Amino acid sequence: MTIQEYNRTVELYADNLYRFLLKKTRDKNDADDLVQITFEKLWLNREKVRMDQIKAYIFRIGYNAMIDMYRKTKRLHYSEQVPDKGQSPDVKTFELKEWINEGLKILNEDQKSVLLLRDYEGYSYKEISDITGLTESQVKVYIFRARKKMKEFFQQKNRTDIVKYGH
Repeated sequence: MTIQEYNRTVELYADNLYRFLLKKTRDKNDADDLVQITFEKLWLNREKVRMDQIKAYIFRIGYNAMIDMYRKTKRLHYSEQVPDKGQSPDVKTFELKEWINEGLKILNEDQKSVLLLRDYEGYSYKEISDITGLTESQVKVYIFRARKKMKEFFQQKNRTDIVKYGH
């Protein structure tokens, strides 16, 4: 990996990695630290990394760094807020985000991770498998179960306008 390839990788993926880690840790400083750790490890291993696998590689490093942080501190936080992504807030959007955030609280760690990677970040099953270390079949099952739980949650709350989330 050249310096230019490294810099391009930072430009392309640092924000996505930060959002994912912020969602998982619920702490801006931890997310910043984890992104820094990730790109430091990428630089140290730049000779070994294949550019066609760089995206999965950095998310895998970031995910593992987060798990290491959790093990060291015996705590793992989840963000209870969906980032805005630059939309102008209105009452309906705000209310929808509140309901989705509340629904995310019912999911376990694996379900939340794969659902956010798939539906929020837009990664493929293969990429999620590479990032989390789960098999593609496990990823599909976790996503299915997470969507089912979310759908049931919205139905219990009588929110038919967002039940379509569960397909």
